[in-house]
Amino acid sequence: MLTRKQHDLLTFINVRLNESGVSPSFEEMKAALSLKSKSGVHRLINALEERNFIRRLPNRARALEIVRMPDVVQRAVSQGVPPAAPAPGRGEVVHADFRKGRVAANDVVELPLHGRIAAGQPIMAFEDDRLLSVPAALLGPGDHYALEVSGDSMVDAGILDGDYALIRRCDAARDGDIVVALVDGQDATLKYLKHAKGMVELEPANAMHQTQRYLPSRVRVQGKLAGLLRRYA
Repeated sequence: MLTRKQHDLLTFINVRLNESGVSPSFEEMKAALSLKSKSGVHRLINALEERNFIRRLPNRARALEIVRMPDVVQRAVSQGVPPAAPAPGRGEVVHADFRKGRVAANDVVELPLHGRIAAGQPIMAFEDDRLLSVPAALLGPGDHYALEVSGDSMVDAGILDGDYALIRRCDAARDGDIVVALVDGQDATLKYLKHAKGMVELEPANAMHQTQRYLPSRVRVQGKLAGLLRRYA
C-alpha cells in the first residue's frame, strides 16, 4: 500500500504525462506536494521505483514512465469506504473511514486485534483477545494484524488516538518507515524508524514529544504501518 504522499506524487506525474508527455521537474513535484526540499521528492521517487510503479528512463533528463497505477483506493471507494485526507507531513498513509456494515461480508477479513499501542511513551503489548473486521481492499500482500492507537505523538502523520493501525508483520524496515517497535521485549510503540550514530531512534510526528533513542539490542521491529481505520460514532 502506498503512502498518501507516494500516491499523490504518482497521480501528479501521471496527469502531467497525459497532458504534455513530459514528466514534471523535481521543483514542480516539490511544489505540488508542498514538500520542504527536493530530497523529499527523491525519497518518494525511489520508493515508487522500488515498488515498481514508475521507471526512470536512462539517458534522458526528467524522464519518468508510469508502470502501473494503484487501485486500492479506488476499490475501497467503490465498496463504500471513502479515503480520508491525512494531515500533511512525512510518511503519511492512505486512510479509510470505516463504517460498520458498509462492506459486503465476502470483502472483509478478520485481523487479530492485539490491544493498544502507544503513540507516545511505550506501553505494554500485546493482548490477543479480539478480532477487527477490515475491508480486504485496504490490505496488500503479507500477514497483518491490528493495534488500537493510544496517544498523540503521531498526529502530524494523521494518526490519532483511537485509530486502528493496520500492521504488516516484518522484522526489518528502512529509515523513515512507521514501525511497531518493541523495546526491551515488553513495551511497544508506533514511531518513525531512524538509525544514527550507532543508535536506534524512534521519532514522533509531534513537536511536543521527544525522539526516543536506544541501543540496537534493545529494539526489535515487529511490523510496518500499512494503513489506518477510523471509526465514527
